[in-house]
Amino acid sequence: MAYTEEQLSALEAALAKGEKRVTFGDKTVEYRSVEELRQAIFEVERGLYEQAADTGLWPRAPRQIRVTTSKGT
Repeated sequence: MAYTEEQLSALEAALAKGEKRVTFGDKTVEYRSVEELRQAIFEVERGLYEQAADTGLWPRAPRQIRVTTSKGT
């Protein structure tokens, strides 16, 4: 299944608020326990990682920013 960052954000927000009911667009899911909600977050994170790996976006090269300065002679 293809997951989105919005789904992950909604799950994490529900966990932070202590809620077990999460709404994605027009669908609502109620989890039986906090542990089940944590498992769903783990599953979505894993799915997002796999999607990124399949498209070549992850693991990506480290980002480098180089700054040079001079005194202006």
